[in-house]
Amino acid sequence: MKHNKKLLLTLLSSLSFLANADVLNGNFEAWSNASADNWTTVDSGISVNQNTNIIKTGTSSAAITVNTVTQSSTDFLQNIAVTAGQSYDFSVWVYHTEGGVKARLFADGYRGYSNPNLVNQWQQVSYTYAATTTKEIAIGLRFYDSTGFDGAETVYIDDFEPTTSAGTGGSACSSNDIAFSLTTDQYGYETSWSITNSSNVEQASGSNLSNSTSYSENICLADGDYTFTINDSYGDGICCTYGNGSYDISLSGTSLVSGGTFTQTESKNFTLGTTGGGSGGNEGTYYQSITTQTGYSLKTALHNLINNHTAQGYGAIWTFYANNALDTYYDNDGSILDIYSEKPFGSDSYTYTKVTNQCGSYSGEGDCYNREHSFPKSWFGGKIEPMNSDIHHIFATDGFVNSKRSGFPYGEVASATFTSTNNSKLGSATAALGYNGTVFEPIDEFKGDLARAQLYMATRYQDVISNWQTNSTYGDAILDGSSNKVFETWQLNMLLRWHANDPVSQKEIDRNEAAYLHQGNRNPFIDHPEYVEKIWP
Repeated sequence: MKHNKKLLLTLLSSLSFLANADVLNGNFEAWSNASADNWTTVDSGISVNQNTNIIKTGTSSAAITVNTVTQSSTDFLQNIAVTAGQSYDFSVWVYHTEGGVKARLFADGYRGYSNPNLVNQWQQVSYTYAATTTKEIAIGLRFYDSTGFDGAETVYIDDFEPTTSAGTGGSACSSNDIAFSLTTDQYGYETSWSITNSSNVEQASGSNLSNSTSYSENICLADGDYTFTINDSYGDGICCTYGNGSYDISLSGTSLVSGGTFTQTESKNFTLGTTGGGSGGNEGTYYQSITTQTGYSLKTALHNLINNHTAQGYGAIWTFYANNALDTYYDNDGSILDIYSEKPFGSDSYTYTKVTNQCGSYSGEGDCYNREHSFPKSWFGGKIEPMNSDIHHIFATDGFVNSKRSGFPYGEVASATFTSTNNSKLGSATAALGYNGTVFEPIDEFKGDLARAQLYMATRYQDVISNWQTNSTYGDAILDGSSNKVFETWQLNMLLRWHANDPVSQKEIDRNEAAYLHQGNRNPFIDHPEYVEKIWP
C-alpha cells in the first residue's frame, strides 16, 4: 500500500436536524444488533464494534477496524444541524494501537489530525467551527495511512461531542461554562483534583488518572468564589521531573488558574462574576508606583514591579498555548498562531490544531509546533527557572523553523540561506545593521512583538543579566555586559526601531493579559509602550 493514500472513514449521520447540534450516541453507549445506534456503516472494509475494555468515559467505546488496502466508500455517518452565527466546539477522543494510521477530524471540511505516534493512550482532536449559514453539515473522522500500516488496524474512539461555545446562546450551561484541562505526568495515578465553592462544597473532581494523558471537560459553575486544589500523593507535582504535566481552568478563552509545578498539594482561588471574568486580569493599579521616573531609574522601578512572578513550569506552556495562542486575529480559525508561518495577508501554508500537533519530532516545516524561546536558553545558561518557563518571551512556532533560528540573534537579513513559508529568514546580516554575522529575521508583523519581549527580558532580569554575556557566542553578540543598557548598540537600535514600526496590537494586549493571569506579572512595554522611549531615548 502506498503511503499518503487516503483511507476514507467519514463519521456522518442519517438523522436530520438536532436542535443544539448534539451528536446522537456520541459516547457510543447505545448499541443494537451489534451496531452503534444512530451511526451507519456502508462499506465492508470498515468494521465497527462495541468495546468495553478501552474506554474514555462511560462503559463502552467504538472499536473501528480499517481492513482495506484500497480506497472505497468507507463511511460511518452522522449529520448535524448548525445555526448561522454560532460556534461549535467539535471534539473526539482517539486511541491508537499500532500507529499505522492517523485520524483527521472532519467538520464540514478537513480539519486537524491525531498523532499516530501516541499509541496506547487517549488523545483529543478538536476544532472550533463557526457556522456562516444555517444548514446540515457532516462531521466525523477520516483516516490516512502512515508508515507501518499493515492492511488492518484498530482505532478506538469515544466521546464525539460538539458543544456550543460560551456566549452563543446554544450552550446547556446558563451561567459560567469553564473549560478544565489537565495533562498528567508519567505517574497519573498519583494525581487527584477538586473544585470547591465558598462553602467548601465540591463542584467537580477527578482521580484514578492515566499516565501521560490529556484530559479536558467543561464544567458549569454559578457566579461566586471557588478554590481549585490539585494533589500529588508522591509529593513531586506533575512537572517537570517525570513528564510535562500541567493544568488550566479557563473561561471564554481567558485562563483563570494554571500551573503544574508544586509538591504535595496546591490550591488556587478564582472568582466568577456577572462579567464572566476571573479575579485580577487587568492593569488596574498595577503601575501606581510608576510616577515621574525616567531613564534607567524607570527601568529599575519596573524591574522591582515585575521581578517576582510565579514560575508555572515548562510543561504548563502547552496548556497556555492551547488556551491563549490561538488565531482569532488573522484567519480566525482557532488554529495555533505560529509567528514563523502566519501569513497576515494571505492563506497560511499549513495550520496546527492545538494539543494534537504539538512537537514531537519533525523533519520539515509544517510537521508540528513547539515552544520558541525568543530569548534563547543558551543566552541565560540553559533550562534555568524562572527564565526557562517565562511565558512573556516564549512563543508558539513551527518546530523546524525554530530549529533553523536556533540561538542566532534577531536581525535584518541581506542574503538568506533559509526562508520559511511566511518569509521569515535566516542569513547574513545587512551591512547597515552594524553586525557581521548570521541573524534570523521575522516578518514585519511580529517584529514589534519580539522587540518588546526582548526589552521585557532586559528589565525583568536586570539583576542577573549582566552575568549572561559569556554564556554563549550569540548571547555575547547582543549583550553588552551591563544591567542598565543591557544590549549592544546595534541590537538596541534595531529593537527600538522594530518597536516603533510595529506598534502594540490587540493580539499582544490579549496575550499580555493571559500571561498576567498565568504567572502573575505583566510586560510593561505592552501596557505602556511610551516607557521604551523614556528608558532608552
